[in-house]
Amino acid sequence: MVVIRLARKGAKKNPFYHIVAADSRYSRDGRYIEQLGYFNPTARGSETRLEFHQERVDHWIKQGAQPTDRVKSLMKELKKGARPSAIPMAEYKQAQMEVSAKAAKSAAAAAASNDDEVSDAA
Repeated sequence: MVVIRLARKGAKKNPFYHIVAADSRYSRDGRYIEQLGYFNPTARGSETRLEFHQERVDHWIKQGAQPTDRVKSLMKELKKGARPSAIPMAEYKQAQMEVSAKAAKSAAAAAASNDDEVSDAA
């Protein structure tokens, strides 16, 4: 029986998965018939988290291939519109700049209030 499943690639503690059509008797990371896409659970910034070749997935499902539960949920996620795993780097830097600007304003206000207290005491 042909199954559509994830084949783990990548380094230790840095997983990366190929989405493959494989015979169910083959090992998880072993031989496969066709690579259908990939899934990167640790994607950051503008990296693509999930990609399928949808027409090939549909072809294998029509041929009787059974997707695993995880692949089914990834297909649903992609149909909804794959969400990014992290905020894009530009938005992150902008948010950091806003936080630092707020901190600078509050520090300036605190310094100004300390100056007022010192001049009132004299």
